Amino acid sequence: MQKYLYLIVIAIYLWLTFNFWRKADGANELLHTILLGIGLALHAWLLQNTLFYYSINLSVTNALSAVLWLTILIYWLATLFKQNLQALQIFVLPVAAVCVLVQGLVHSAHFLNYVYLPYFKAHIVVALLAYGLFTFAAFHALLMRLAERKLHHQSTWISLPNLPPLMPMEKLLFQAISAGFILLTLTIVSGFLFSEEIFDSPMQLNHKNIFTLISWLIYATLLLGHYQLGWRGRKAT
Repeated sequence: MQKYLYLIVIAIYLWLTFNFWRKADGANELLHTILLGIGLALHAWLLQNTLFYYSINLSVTNALSAVLWLTILIYWLATLFKQNLQALQIFVLPVAAVCVLVQGLVHSAHFLNYVYLPYFKAHIVVALLAYGLFTFAAFHALLMRLAERKLHHQSTWISLPNLPPLMPMEKLLFQAISAGFILLTLTIVSGFLFSEEIFDSPMQLNHKNIFTLISWLIYATLLLGHYQLGWRGRKAT
């Protein structure tokens, strides 16, 4: 049964991509939104069964699938709130279809320790959401650069549909970064508490923690520059 759900999700994502490119501005927005909602719901069910199967299975395939699911969800929700971002969805949907395919074919496992601690599960979920939002922001910033090049009639390495205006795209970018920054801060704080209880040390000096703190500083600088110094456009992306 589950393998058929993988195929259904992949089919929905690929059909929506093909249908949008084929019809362009003539695509049925309501049908697109409904089908994408169904695909997201089925995708979420598959993630629930693989990511949280007995323990927390944070394998590469599960993590990638979860990040792409969150990316599509953000664009879908933005569309529900009357932001016409379907042209951006079609860049993500084929990648998500590939990740779902790999997730269904490659049953890799990386089970985490300490999952019997409720707050550790919360720590992992918040961290996944934070990194998912930042991955979305990085991908969205790339699309903004492509949209800017098209606006100035510069050549791009792919054929672009009619992308939404840059202002709504930039607003969504910093909403995602702000939410991700809050979640990353909660991840760091909860990580300190977890490390203190398990390892009797507030922080272990390893590459994961160092890169996390560097990421926090980079996004803090970006948000400060945007809201206090007016960084936007090319500098922000």
